[in-house]
Amino acid sequence: MSTPSSPTLLVTGASGQLGGAVVRHLLDTLKVPAERLIVTTRSPDGLADLAARGVTVRAADFDQPDSLVAAFAGADRLLLVSTDALMEPGKRLTQHRAAVQAAVDAGVKHVVYTSLPSADTSHVSFAPDHWGTEQALSASTLGWTILRNAWYFENLAYSVPGALTSGEWATAAGEGRIAYIARDDLARAAAAALASDSNENQVLTLTGEQAWSARDVASRVSALTGKPLAVLDITQEQLIGGLTAHGFPPVLADVFASFDAATAAGDLGAVTDDYARLTGQSPTTLDAWLQANVDLLTKAH
Repeated sequence: MSTPSSPTLLVTGASGQLGGAVVRHLLDTLKVPAERLIVTTRSPDGLADLAARGVTVRAADFDQPDSLVAAFAGADRLLLVSTDALMEPGKRLTQHRAAVQAAVDAGVKHVVYTSLPSADTSHVSFAPDHWGTEQALSASTLGWTILRNAWYFENLAYSVPGALTSGEWATAAGEGRIAYIARDDLARAAAAALASDSNENQVLTLTGEQAWSARDVASRVSALTGKPLAVLDITQEQLIGGLTAHGFPPVLADVFASFDAATAAGDLGAVTDDYARLTGQSPTTLDAWLQANVDLLTKAH
């Protein structure tokens, strides 16, 4: 039985990379007892290791809203990790709205949600999913914490390896900057927000301590790997054309191109100290992350 001082915490998407890291931080960094944790996933068998540690593992399918109330039952505070339904416009927001309603119906008191910077104005193609979810939480009877997560350093693995191979990084971001942050840092922050005893409604934007342009990153990657890496400025149209020529479905090409549009517009460049205030730690720096992840950036596709 949970008490106000020992609430039951629930993490959705626990088999994903972010959700899984959040659970690890709850158990191993914050030392939350396993019996206070519930995790949900589409495939519970894949989380047998957590079940063996005493964590309650439940099936949850965001495409079956009726199943969510039972999945969320008994949780006091819930981390809603945004789903990966990007290929069907509108699907993710429908899933999230169902989850918010299920949290209300299940008696959850507070929801922590993983959003993105400037959700209401961002040029990222799926920003409306996040903004709509934020609005659904605001309109609900739930307490809420919005974590507007800046771009992962790990996203560099989508572009840098191929760029290193060719020697050119083609980008439509211009001189726009990104306040990158490590995914593991975001997981630690989400764990801290979920385990917090704060019921205050708040929006936090979690970023690194500095924002970087593609040229900043390229010069550091080049110095680290000993390989030349020039930045080639292209238009949005050229970027979309290049992505589709490499086999990207048009919907996904538009999504990736919107990242550069958002960067060029300054949507991803703001720097805050919200991460340090939430966790009591400084976020991983670009140089430290690059040093630790050289293999990720030089892997052959």
